[in-house]
Amino acid sequence: MDTINILYISLSGNTKSFIQDLTTYLKLKSVDINEINIKDYPEEKELNTPFVTFLPTFLKGGNGLDNGYTEILTTRLSSYLQYKNNYRNCYGIIGSGNRNFNKQYALTAKQYAERFGFPYITDFELRGSEGDFERIYIDILKYRDQYLLNGGLN
Repeated sequence: MDTINILYISLSGNTKSFIQDLTTYLKLKSVDINEINIKDYPEEKELNTPFVTFLPTFLKGGNGLDNGYTEILTTRLSSYLQYKNNYRNCYGIIGSGNRNFNKQYALTAKQYAERFGFPYITDFELRGSEGDFERIYIDILKYRDQYLLNGGLN
């Protein structure tokens, strides 16, 4: 059975709901999910296997058009990625948010991709939709395979 390792944070429950639904979907494809919601793990741990990160957007202030790009609430994920250079085993990040927030939509994930040097894979809105599961699964496999082909370690 194939396994996908996921690191994420879910504060409002949307990302956790998406991961649960994705897990159910992937079980039908004989894919197992190992997930870590860092909200449930107060202490960082070293991650030695390749993983994908999911990150919702929580930003301070702004109008969604030209300001308000300061991350809030999700900085624990940044600390987790920095711990023992965990980010080096991350082959990409998937963002989420609310499209009503215009330029702020999935912006935190894009900022992480730039900061840590791993790819921004894709995004989904709020809790996602059925069509997102297959699309995101295919994207995850593509980026994971590329990461492994290149010998890993960003």
